[in-house]
Amino acid sequence: MQTTKSPYWQGFGAGTPFVLILVPFSTLFGVVATEAGLSVLEALTMSLVVVAGAAQFTAVQLMSEQVPVAIVILAALTVNLRMAMYSASLTPYLGAAPMGVRALVAYFTVDQTYACSVAAYEANPDWTLRQRLAYFFGVATPILPAWLGFTLVGSLVGATIPESWALDFAIPITFIALVAPILRTGAHRVAALVAIAVSLALAWMPYSLGVIVAGFVGMAAGAEVERRMVAKGTWT
Repeated sequence: MQTTKSPYWQGFGAGTPFVLILVPFSTLFGVVATEAGLSVLEALTMSLVVVAGAAQFTAVQLMSEQVPVAIVILAALTVNLRMAMYSASLTPYLGAAPMGVRALVAYFTVDQTYACSVAAYEANPDWTLRQRLAYFFGVATPILPAWLGFTLVGSLVGATIPESWALDFAIPITFIALVAPILRTGAHRVAALVAIAVSLALAWMPYSLGVIVAGFVGMAAGAEVERRMVAKGTWT
């Protein structure tokens, strides 16, 4: 019989490899944030409060280009719309938890905790709520300290890091590693491909507005494909 400790350490083991990617990713954010004019404290606070790398990079980039605040906020929220879908997907597994625990789950819901947890829940349908929560927080345990710690490192060293280190390689690798395995249905793949195509087609738009439009169009396309698959009884 499994204990709550067992799923926790399974989650910890699943989350730990992501530290290898989060180290350059968060270090790069610290560097970019300070180069954009944020202080070390501001960069660290942003990582602590937002806990969303893609949205943070987007916001900092737009801020450095003197983009209006409303567009910065809209862009960051659009990039993070996937969190709403993550939350909806986690609700059947964790929705019965107390309010305070759900608030912690919401705070720690990032790409890594979501992807690992959903896969584990599907593989272990007999887990209790307590075991599911233990696994989720196990995944989160190594991730947040690494994210904050190396944001601080990047903020402190800033421009002293040589460009030849090419830390920005972590950004595409992180999302490819996370997204590719979960593009399991036609709806997922259509949403991704449409969003990519629209984003490239609208690259000329100012303030990176093309990315915002592409996100909505991609989600709409994926939802329509899913609707048709459900209607035909081919959804899996």
